[in-house]
Formats: sequence, structure tokens, C-alpha cells
Amino acid sequence: MTTPLQRWMRCDKGSVAAEVTIAAPFLIMLLVFAGVVVHRGVDARIRLDDAAHQAARAASIERSPAAAVAAAQYTVGSALAAAGVVCRSTEVNTSASDLRPGGTVTVTVSCDVDLGDAHLLGVPARRRLSASAVEPVDTWRSSTGSTP
Repeated sequence: MTTPLQRWMRCDKGSVAAEVTIAAPFLIMLLVFAGVVVHRGVDARIRLDDAAHQAARAASIERSPAAAVAAAQYTVGSALAAAGVVCRSTEVNTSASDLRPGGTVTVTVSCDVDLGDAHLLGVPARRRLSASAVEPVDTWRSSTGSTP
């Protein structure tokens, strides 16, 4: 003789499959969305590192600290635009005080990356990323005061 609980358990067969069929697409979409958010953050960081390296190289080629700062600013703007990175605000700090043969130039780039569409996952709408690069100045180049 079967109890009412046993009869109910037999009638409930297949309900887990139906629940998984309904819930699985939502879980998969959530995982894909999280993957996209992580990818955007990593991609922006890589592009920012590249822009900092390009800017440091451009600054190390210049002959004066003022020209080095201007070259770094311009290079960061064009590198980020070419890479498709959209920053709400960009800050470029160039240390060109050691701009002499054998010296170094340091460029630090900070960028507020917009992640507004990821707000549903609890990710902040903006994230501040920064990258720094140091580039040596060619030892054998002519000094600042002489003509090339």
C-alpha cells in the first residue's frame, strides 16, 4: 500500500527538467553578461597600457621637456581614440625632468572608463584605470641645445 506522499512523489517526475529548462537561459545570459563586463575592463586596461607606452616613447624622442609633455598628451589622445577606448576623463602626467641622453621619461595615464551598462551586476558605472610607462632616452642622441 502506498502512502499519499509516495503517490505525490511519483506524480512529480519531470518537474526538475522543466525548472532547469526555464532557468538555464537566464543563468547563461547572466554568465555571458558578466564575461562581457570583465572583458571590457581587461581590454581597456591593455589599451591604456599601450597608450602609456606609446606616449612615453613619443616623449623620449622630443628635445625639450615642454615638447615632451605636449607629445605625450597628443599621443595618448590619438592612441586611445584609435583603440576605441572611451574615457569620461583622461589625465596624463609626464615626468620629463630627466630628459637628457641616458635619462628616462615617465608617463602615467589615468582614465575613467564607462561601464554604465554593467550596473545590473552591481558593477560601478565608472572605473578609474591607470597605467604607467618608463622609456629611456637614447644615450647617443645629441643634447638639447645642439642641432641634430
